[in-house]
Amino acid sequence: MSRVDVDPLPRHRPLIIIVSGPGGVGKGTIVDALVARDPELLLSRSWTTRDQRPGERDDAYVFVSRDEFLHRRDADGFLEWTEFLGNFYGSPQPDPSSPLDLVLEIEVDGARQVKSRFPDSILIFVLPPSRDEQRRRLVGRGDPDDKVQARLRKAEEEEPVGRALADHVVVNDDLERTVGEMLEIIRSRRNSEPRG
Repeated sequence: MSRVDVDPLPRHRPLIIIVSGPGGVGKGTIVDALVARDPELLLSRSWTTRDQRPGERDDAYVFVSRDEFLHRRDADGFLEWTEFLGNFYGSPQPDPSSPLDLVLEIEVDGARQVKSRFPDSILIFVLPPSRDEQRRRLVGRGDPDDKVQARLRKAEEEEPVGRALADHVVVNDDLERTVGEMLEIIRSRRNSEPRG
């Protein structure tokens, strides 16, 4: 009797996980922790025309000129893009051959674009524990006072929209708990996805 090799169950279709929320809620720290803890996640590195902040990692974004950004946008090179406080931000089109789940860390306008194109994507909207804590985080990361005020005003407008769009709303009051909750949301969706 010959041995028959059995292939493992095929993996679920790659997911798109959108992590959105106002500035200063800790999205960057959260997505870094998600990707570090789950090898099936790939973080999309957004392009931006804004200046790099003092002390900001070189790989936090792909920092480009307005001309470079607009050229890529006009060539349909972005999954989504938006203009926010005078700067452009965009998520590059993903590699269609990648089996990994794609994580997007994007503003509410971009989240709306992706959700309309990919209704099955998971939109997790992250909130700060309080407006005071959000202000402290914005100041702590080096934003100038005028940008802090603009981001806080923008947050007041965005939060009702983000809550309405979201599949899940998470308050980032404790990083470890927040990341654990989000990993559970992702694993639950993977387990409910059809195989193959």
